Amino acid sequence: MKEGKKIILFDGVCNLCNGVIQFVIKRDKKDVFRYAALQSEIGQEMIAERGIDTAKTDSIILVAPGLAYYTKSEAALEIAREFGGLWKVLLVFKWVPSSLRDSLYDVVARNRYKWFGRKDQCMIPTPELQAKFLG
Repeated sequence: MKEGKKIILFDGVCNLCNGVIQFVIKRDKKDVFRYAALQSEIGQEMIAERGIDTAKTDSIILVAPGLAYYTKSEAALEIAREFGGLWKVLLVFKWVPSSLRDSLYDVVARNRYKWFGRKDQCMIPTPELQAKFLG
């Protein structure tokens, strides 16, 4: 993988998460992100390497290889930071305590299958997008 790419690990069977990934792909003008399903082999390896408890975080994780990883609302804000432009306005939410942001995030994450549904298998990227997906 190219140096400087950030990896978004996402729930590959979640319709909301898949929609978020499509949203990110459309706005990733600088080609910063690569993607892997949490359920994939590479996703499982990255989770294990970082000791992430998927019982507490099971929707979206942002990995900046060699630097850090972000979960829940912090991951969402770090992703928005990369979009640039007006999207950086969302960074004002960094002033909100992470416990409060993550509580709201957890409500959505807990109900994502009920509200948005789920797939039987992980999404299969189109041939044009295949190079952006790991494993």
